[in-house]
Order: sequence, then structure tokens, then C-alpha cells
Amino acid sequence: MSKPKCPPEPHVSEEHRITDEEIRQQELFELESADRTLLSGPSSRLHNLATLFRVGRDLFYGFRALHFAGPCVTIFGSARTREGTTYYELARRMGEAAARLGFTVVTGGGPGIMQAGNRGAYEIGGRSVGVNIELPFEQNLNPYVHHSVTMRYFFTRKVILVKYSYAFIVLPGGAGTLDEMFETMTLIQTGKLKGFPIILMGKDYWQPLMDFVYRMAEAGTISPDDPELIFFTDDVEDAVAHLQRHAVRQFGLRRKRMPKPIRVLGEKSPVTG
Repeated sequence: MSKPKCPPEPHVSEEHRITDEEIRQQELFELESADRTLLSGPSSRLHNLATLFRVGRDLFYGFRALHFAGPCVTIFGSARTREGTTYYELARRMGEAAARLGFTVVTGGGPGIMQAGNRGAYEIGGRSVGVNIELPFEQNLNPYVHHSVTMRYFFTRKVILVKYSYAFIVLPGGAGTLDEMFETMTLIQTGKLKGFPIILMGKDYWQPLMDFVYRMAEAGTISPDDPELIFFTDDVEDAVAHLQRHAVRQFGLRRKRMPKPIRVLGEKSPVTG
């Protein structure tokens, strides 16, 4: 078998050709942190090996952090939502309601909707966990978590936010919230994840999105039943009833003693930290 040949470089006119200085600036950008080189095309074998180690370490710390959390509910939403606003209070009430059902409330650990969800659980003595992310601009961990872990990569963070949860509550947010919601929906849609409930809250904000979801179903780009994966409401009592029906009863969840961490392995309780 002959060796594969590298494809020829695409033809670029002189006026559109990238200069050596622009190439150098791009290389400097990629070298500023190891994370940036992950999505920057081919790297050396040694660098790829180091990346695999960092990804594995990220997942390992995430698994350890959530191993003792018990059944979880993940709350997604914007980091920019201000305290005291309608959606902040809605997230806080949902965090409280989920904790009263016996769930550990998990968020991305930052401010805004994430803080509100953690706060609702924390203030009534429920379990509250944050899965934070390293960013060039520091995202501070909110003060309403009993236990936290900081992830290096967004994709490993999403694995942890999904892996331990029996339901997902989505409040108004931006591109990151959309990414988290639709990836979770895709995992359920394709059978990679059980039919855990997705509760979408904030009708005034999300109505155009739901209209588009139904439009996709009408166009045949998703299955006719896929929109039913999303429970769309602003009513906390309706959301709680949906959680009880589709997360508690459906999977036979029961209150039980939490497994004890083994200190010699560096394990910690999500509550006592």
C-alpha cells in the first residue's frame, strides 16, 4: 500500500494570501496555552499524548467530585443574569424545589442562573455542587456550593454535568446554554442517554426557540415526537410534578444513605467538603 499523499495547498490569489506576520501571530495565539492547540489542527505525537493525559485528568477529577453526590438535577442558564430578576428568582425556586425532592443541585458553578440554582438548594440545607470552568477571564465560583471541581475543557465539563443527572432544567441563557440543552437533547434523541426530562423555563425568552423546534419537526429534520422531549413551563409546581413523574417515579429513585468517601484516596463528601 502506497503512502497517502498530502493534498495540494489550495490556490490563493496574492491579494488574499496570508502574510508571514499573520501566520506568526496565529502561532503565538495557539502557543499561549495548551488548551488552544487542542482544536488547532495536527500536533506532535508528544503533544497529543499530553492532551490525552490532561483530558483524562479532567474527567478523573470530575468523576471523583460527583461520585458521592447522589441523584442530581442539573440547572443550565446564563452567567449574566442579575440577582433579583425574574429568571434569577425562578432558578432559585427550582434549585430549592429540586433539593426538597432529594436531588443534589448541580450547575456550572458560576454567577447568574447558576448561582441562583445552587443558592436555592444551599439555603434550605440541600446538596449543592458546582462544576466550574477555567477561562481566560476568570469565572468566579459562586458562594452557594458545598463542593466544586474546576474543569479545563468545555466538553469534559459537559460530560460531568450530564453524567450524574436525572433531569435538566434550562433557564434563559446564551450560546453556552443552547449548546448544553441541544447536546443533552441529542443524547436522549439518539439513545445515548435515557429519557430524562428536559424542563425549559422562561416562556417569554424561549418561545421563538420552541417555535423553531416545532418547525424542525414539521420540516422532517427531527422526529415528530422530538419536541415532546422538552417540557415547556414557567410554573414551578408543574415543573416539580414533571420531575416527580419522569425523574423520581420513572427511575424508582429512593432516599438512601450516601456512600462514605475514603479519605486516603483524597475523596470528599459533596456536602461536608
